[in-house]
Amino acid sequence: MIRKVFYALVPFLVLLSVASLASIAGYFIFQGLDGEYPLSKIISKTTQVFLVLSIFPAMVYLKINRYELGFAKKSVLLRQVFSGFVLGFITLVPVFIIQYALGINIIDEAQQWTVEDIAKKILLSLLLALLISMIEEPMFRGMLFVGLKKKLPVIASIMLSSIYYAALHFLNSKTELPIEDVHFLSGFSLLGEAFANLLKPEILSAFIALLMVGIFLGTLRAQVKESLGLCIGCHTCWVWQIKMSKSLFNTDFGSDYAYLVSSYDGVVGPLVSVWLGLALLAYFFYKKRLRNVHEIT
Repeated sequence: MIRKVFYALVPFLVLLSVASLASIAGYFIFQGLDGEYPLSKIISKTTQVFLVLSIFPAMVYLKINRYELGFAKKSVLLRQVFSGFVLGFITLVPVFIIQYALGINIIDEAQQWTVEDIAKKILLSLLLALLISMIEEPMFRGMLFVGLKKKLPVIASIMLSSIYYAALHFLNSKTELPIEDVHFLSGFSLLGEAFANLLKPEILSAFIALLMVGIFLGTLRAQVKESLGLCIGCHTCWVWQIKMSKSLFNTDFGSDYAYLVSSYDGVVGPLVSVWLGLALLAYFFYKKRLRNVHEIT
């Protein structure tokens, strides 16, 4: 039991070590840029870079190859990304339809869109969404999930990787320090503020929704062998849809149904949590029924 608790805490210790290293490196980067960018943002981005880079030594240490990480062969991977994108579209579009029907999302009539503007927005949002998923999926549904699965049951691995995934979205500090107030240890005070954000009750609905997102993608990763491409495609489509929605719509937080979304991005919230939960239940019900049919025949 103690060993399992230790294995569950290893990712947190890695995150803490990487964030501490980023706090130190961030100070020198901040000074090198003459305070042009906020120290908190520099530390956040540096932490993300270090986390991605940590995948490679972790793969060597745990003796994990690219296929165990979840990457299929190139031809299969591309098909998976496309299939995952379609799945992401199918699973999130109903949420936007409900939000619009309930008056939570209102068309931003102040925007004067041209065909060129829309095409450019679609392409840029899609590229950014792909970049985000190419970073987060190998990290969470790849290295973290596989590393935990070597020591813990699959369900525990899905839950823990999802908890870390959700938590990382709130590990940030919005405090901007003027260059004259920044010293070598300033990054650590910002780091403490970032971790303290996890204790704020106002993030709860968004945290639960992102937890469900992680569980959905983790289940997809666990159910299909070498399925990281599916996760990347699905994640890409979700992020792309959210970015397009934020460009085309305004969120009416004065709506009677505003409790269905959170202030995090105007999309994730109780509605997403319930919808993805129902999707998972439907999948396992279908799978169980299919298994019963096979047993009878």
